[in-house]
Amino acid sequence: MQKNDICHVNCVDKIKVDRLKSELEKQDVLGLAKIFKALSDETRMKIVYSLYIEEELCVCDVGSIVGASTAAVSHHLRLLNRQGIAKYRKEGKLVYYSLVDDHVKQLVRLASEHQKEVFNHG
Repeated sequence: MQKNDICHVNCVDKIKVDRLKSELEKQDVLGLAKIFKALSDETRMKIVYSLYIEEELCVCDVGSIVGASTAAVSHHLRLLNRQGIAKYRKEGKLVYYSLVDDHVKQLVRLASEHQKEVFNHG
């Protein structure tokens, strides 16, 4: 049985293929994949969305919001920090997290808008 969504030729536009292959070699695709992988975890997405809405939250408050222990939330936040998605500041014994910049906020906003379109109109 053949599927209708598969090309039956190897290459249609060699110039376009070569140009895009060259562009992919310049781009840090692995770095992009790591960002999306970090955001693909439901708990981390809840954390990021909470930081998108509130802008800055203490680790213990994040735990209460997402229903996870402070240790688990700290682990997720450290990963988000290593991936350049979240940053932190210390205030005495408290640690506050926020999103790194407007690029991350735009990713969350666009993903949220897209999700609403797909599931409300699809």
